[in-house]
Amino acid sequence: MKNTNSSHSLRKTLSEWLSYIESIHFTEIDMGLTRITQVATQLNIDLSNTVVITVAGTNGKGTTCAFLENALKMKEHSVAVYSSPHIERFNERLRINSKEIDDNSLIAAFEKIEANRKDVSLSYYEYTTLAALLIVERMSPDYLILEVGLGGRLDATNIIDADIAVITTIDLDHQAFLGDTREKIGIEKAGIMRSDRIAVVGDVDVPQSIISHANTINAHAIYRDKEFSISKNIDNWQFTFNDIIYNHLVVPHIPIDNVATGLAVLLKLNICLDVSFINEVIEQTKVAGRTELFSRECNVLLDVGHNPQAARYLANKIDELNYSKVYAVTGMLADKDITNALKPLLNKVDHWFLGSLEVHRGATSAELSQKINLPNEMFNCFDNVTEAFKMASSVARSDDLILVYGSFYTVAEVRRLLV
Repeated sequence: MKNTNSSHSLRKTLSEWLSYIESIHFTEIDMGLTRITQVATQLNIDLSNTVVITVAGTNGKGTTCAFLENALKMKEHSVAVYSSPHIERFNERLRINSKEIDDNSLIAAFEKIEANRKDVSLSYYEYTTLAALLIVERMSPDYLILEVGLGGRLDATNIIDADIAVITTIDLDHQAFLGDTREKIGIEKAGIMRSDRIAVVGDVDVPQSIISHANTINAHAIYRDKEFSISKNIDNWQFTFNDIIYNHLVVPHIPIDNVATGLAVLLKLNICLDVSFINEVIEQTKVAGRTELFSRECNVLLDVGHNPQAARYLANKIDELNYSKVYAVTGMLADKDITNALKPLLNKVDHWFLGSLEVHRGATSAELSQKINLPNEMFNCFDNVTEAFKMASSVARSDDLILVYGSFYTVAEVRRLLV
């Protein structure tokens, strides 16, 4: 590779940098904080002027981050959000006041990391996380919302001490890295908590491991259905925080549980809320690829859900909707719990269109068909997700729904066809 410091004209493009970063570490997922902490110390990253909110959880992280981002912006605060993975462009991973970061800022950050990392091997995620932190340090927003990539305790984002730690939900996913029970996974997520700082837990069935850890380190933790709760009516809902009640809230585009968790965080930040303001934030909060509805010849619902808990949520969502038939377009990574991510929807879907994911770790449609455990006439296999979606579209009628789910890659491939 060319020396990036020799001349401005020889600078790598963003695409070249990303290809380079992918090539320098021996494995895609390599959890631990030793390497990234070494380089972060060398870079002397300082975020002391920014309030940091770190969000972990099996599902609901992205929508919770988006809700907080919109609310804080509407209160005229500057807000940065770091999240992953992206759907279409790498720049989506860092937003400053809802605008994707520009190529030049990323390139400058990558150059600084490369000049300081010496012989330390960084994974793609560690490298890009450091770049985001460098950019945020330079821009010094009022708030930084960090979405944890995997787990919490050993995730690259956890080199930063959160002022408020948020845990959305706990369920089985990434068991090879996080453990095979909710209790084991819970303690990994709880690793983002800090002593004498606030933690907000949105899971309705909190693992004891989280409660015990919070107590041990003296985190100021508040819990769903203890300090805050929701109740649903036919066409609106109510949020309660200790003795404060907000009535007649509109039904959100994102999961209502994540709105509730976000509201609890805002109140712990001493943000002034009223029903009108909350409803305005709810109306504005839509997230690409998260129960995202497109109206075409028939409706298309995109969701990046790829684990059993996400599938259960989608099954309940379909029950709420009134479609004649539901067709599922699905592609998944081979290392996911495919069987249990399909199972909740088996009796909700009329026909399955299974596509191979043409990426590293991608499962083939034949592999998916072996896990689906349905008669052959209820599914078809395709070489890729695009072909699966085109076939589903050709048979669906105006009163039907096409559900696209199973992976960020699956949603990204179909979303390009719709936008």
